[in-house]
This record gives sequence, structure tokens and C-alpha cells, in this order.
Amino acid sequence: MDHKGHVLMQRYELGRLLGQGTFAKVYYARNLKSGQSVAIKVIDKEKVLRVGLIDQIKREISVMRLVRHPNIVQLYEVMATKTKIYFVMEYVKGGELFNKVAKGKLKEDVARKYFQQLISAVDFCHSRGVYHRDLKPENLLLDENGNLKVSDFGLSALAESKRQDGLLHTTCGTPAYVAPEVINRKGYDGAKADIWSCGVILFVLMAGYLPFHDSNLMEMYRKIGKGEFKCPSWFPSEVRRFLLKILDPNPNTRISIAKIMENPWFKKGFDGEQARADMETKTPSPTDTDLSFDSVGSNVTGEGKQELLIPTNMNAFDIISLSAGFDLSGLFEEGDHKREALFTSRQPPTTIIKRIEDVAKRLKLKVKKKDNGVMKMEGTKEGRKGVLAIDAEIFEVAPDVHLVEMKKTNGDTLEYQKLLKHDMRPALRDIVWAWQGDQQQQEQQT
Repeated sequence: MDHKGHVLMQRYELGRLLGQGTFAKVYYARNLKSGQSVAIKVIDKEKVLRVGLIDQIKREISVMRLVRHPNIVQLYEVMATKTKIYFVMEYVKGGELFNKVAKGKLKEDVARKYFQQLISAVDFCHSRGVYHRDLKPENLLLDENGNLKVSDFGLSALAESKRQDGLLHTTCGTPAYVAPEVINRKGYDGAKADIWSCGVILFVLMAGYLPFHDSNLMEMYRKIGKGEFKCPSWFPSEVRRFLLKILDPNPNTRISIAKIMENPWFKKGFDGEQARADMETKTPSPTDTDLSFDSVGSNVTGEGKQELLIPTNMNAFDIISLSAGFDLSGLFEEGDHKREALFTSRQPPTTIIKRIEDVAKRLKLKVKKKDNGVMKMEGTKEGRKGVLAIDAEIFEVAPDVHLVEMKKTNGDTLEYQKLLKHDMRPALRDIVWAWQGDQQQQEQQT
């Protein structure tokens, strides 16, 4: 189906196809009211449901709508129909960075500038619990001023699945850029895998070719697994030493982003303070789809720095993209919505955990274990459909804002709903900022 000229949600006129992948097609589009150019990623909802990633995608979209960084393509809004999900994103004019590399290797200073911008973007997202996991040439774009913009942060989860040990499992990514632990299908840490990919990108920028390349795929995998690569003669010795620390096949000894940023070669000409200042003064382009919400008060912290992630016109559930205008739960037909309840809190996780434990004791629920941020609670007596069991999981969605998901994992849904409504909600009132879907409660809280 050709989307060109198609008007989406009476707001965007779709233009030419910019690119496509397994899950999505990306179109150029124009906001009919403001004339602003945007890129719209169209995702087939059926495919997303098939890979079982609903919760993770919801969480990552929630965070991505809040990310403001000069080197990251911004996600403006998320919309959906019965069959499609639409991500409306910043349109980056300058094309792919690697079109430049195709013309030949870059000068050291130019390569370093792009690498600094890449690391700055990756560090910013990691600090907010979002990992890319598929950093590769087509995700590195240039704006009209020649600055790097990383696309698809958070949305790469569409090729991912998570296991309970907190390590990622599904192999994804472009083979030449992925870390050895991803290829080996061992559980892996998203942050460390991203660092490896950044190292491959730095090598390519400076060499003009890949560090691990072989026409035989298994041979290429073997080289990646051993971290077996040779630097060309024109690489300065400090770059060689630096790359050996980044392209370390052992994720446990691989250099961290904090250490990368302390490296003398990396630091040349890097103004971290300026990058932060740019971030703090950057405001998102206004679009006619932004909804107006009651003020949640001042967004200036004690140090007098502006908090980027919580503009004053957002309420608790706009912050996690679950407000009336951006309710992600409607994007997916998941069946029984009554099994889970979500609330936001401005309390630290220790306070939230302590309060949930106290309430559980009072309700004669056994707190079984706490791992990876999940608290498991179980009733002491058989209900209509066995023993009632509830998981509570805490996510940081912004500095000082936590999302708590309470999910029934066993027992009768009606018993769970009753317990939630009459016992848990009133008992947790003083730590809750807003409950999802409870508009009146949100308005009172904000």
C-alpha cells in the first residue's frame, strides 16, 4: 500500500518512504498545522504482539518521549490504529553518517567529534535505563549542521526479549557490530553491548572499513569472539590502546562509559559542560498534538538547574506517556487488563518497597522474594482460584519519578481487584502520585 499523500489522524501528510526494516517502514511527513517536517515510523502491531514485547515497548516508549538530547533523534508522540503503531519523530535532514565514510576514512579530529557525540548520547540514555542494543550505521544520522543524531534508541526493543535474570537474550543487531556475548547467546548487559558497538563504529570512522570482517560468517564470528582485529598503520598508538579496551571480548573487563569519557584521546576538544548546557536549554519543538496539563509546580532543582524530563505542564501520567492523550495501554489488545495496576510515585524505591511490605503484612500476604526490582507477594489461604499471588515491580521513568506495576500472577481476578480497591489503594495513598486511568485522582495529585 502506498502511503504517499495519505493524511494520518487528520494531522500529518505522509510523503516519500525513507527506509524500512523487519518491523517498520519510515516515511517523511509534514505536520499540517505547523508545517514542521517529521519522520513517521509505521509499525505492524501484529508483529510486535507476536514477539511478546508489549510491556517492554510500553516502558521504553514511556522513557523515550521524555529524552531530550542534542545527539538523539527525538520521539514526539505515539499514535495507533487497530493494526498499526505510529511513532512521530524528529526528521533529520543530513542523511547517514556512513555515507561520508563510504567516500573514505575520516580525519582523526572529525572521527573523534562524532565519537564524542555518540558516547554523549549513549551515556545519556544509559543513565535513564534505556539501551540501544543495535547501534549500526543506519542508526547514525547527521543534521544540517553536521552533528550526529542517534536514531531508534529504545525502539530497538522490537527485536528483543528479556529473561528474569535481568540480562537480555534474543540475538539481534548487525553481526559486524554486535558484541561477542550477544553472538554467543549468553545473557548480556545492554550497556556493555552498546559500548562494544561504539568501538566498532570508532574503528570504521577512522579506518574506512570494519575491524571484524570475513566473507565466511562463522570466521567473522570467531574473530569477534576473540576480539581479533588489526589497526591500520595510520592509527595513533593512543587510539590503538583505547580500542583494545573498548573491543575487549570479555564484558566484565570491557571499559565503562565513565572511563571512556576520562580517556585523554577522547577528552581532546570535548566540552562536556557545553553539551550539558545545550541539553538544559534545548526545548522540544512544539507540535499541535501536545496536550495541555495542569502544572505540577516548579521544575527547578535545588542546584538551580532545570530538570529536562519534567516540563511544568505535565502531570504524572503524561510523564510515562499514559495520560488520556497518550494512553499506551490502548495500543495493544492484551486481553485481561484487570490483572495489573500502575501508579507513579515521587518516593525513592526503598520507601516504596517498605510501604508495600507493611501493607502486605497487614493484609496477611507473605513477601516471598525481592530480586531485579520485583517483589513477590502471596496469600496464606486458598481463594476461589487458588492462592492469590501479586508481583510488584518498580521502574525509574525519570529522575525522582518511579512507576510501580502491580500484577496478579495467580488466583482470582475479582479477589485481587477487591483487595486492590479496598485495601491497597487507600493504604498506599500517601506515596502515590497518580494511578493509571484514574483521571480524577491524577487531577487531585497534580
